[in-house]
Amino acid sequence: MSDSKEIKFNLIKVTTEQFAALDIPTEDQKIVFNSSFKFGLSFEEKRIGVFTNFSYLTDKMPFLLLESGCHFTIEEGYWDKISNKETKSALLPKGFVSHLLMLSVGTARGILHAKTENTPYNEFIIPLINVTEAVKADIELSDNREIK
Repeated sequence: MSDSKEIKFNLIKVTTEQFAALDIPTEDQKIVFNSSFKFGLSFEEKRIGVFTNFSYLTDKMPFLLLESGCHFTIEEGYWDKISNKETKSALLPKGFVSHLLMLSVGTARGILHAKTENTPYNEFIIPLINVTEAVKADIELSDNREIK
């Protein structure tokens, strides 16, 4: 397994997959914050997608929702160290996955701010997230063309 510090990569694209700002809650409503993350792989393009999904809910109904994606390419020599041509998969070290996720969460935070600036929704920020706790182990991704 390659050390995550050896992997050279570039951020090539940022996408807003989904955004919604619905009825803002009243002060007496309990607000819950949810987050989830998913990853995608385009083997031929040597591309990894990291997708973050954040929502604020009241009574299990979302009132603010953001799903965004960060699309990364891996440089050729490093790609060979983490990929398997036979299975069209890549094994990503935990530290590298955490780093990509940290970049993606920060990007989502900026998208949310830009979309809600000068609105009442701007008080709802994405809190700090310890991504090292969110990523428990190395992850293996199989080819998935959905990340284009």
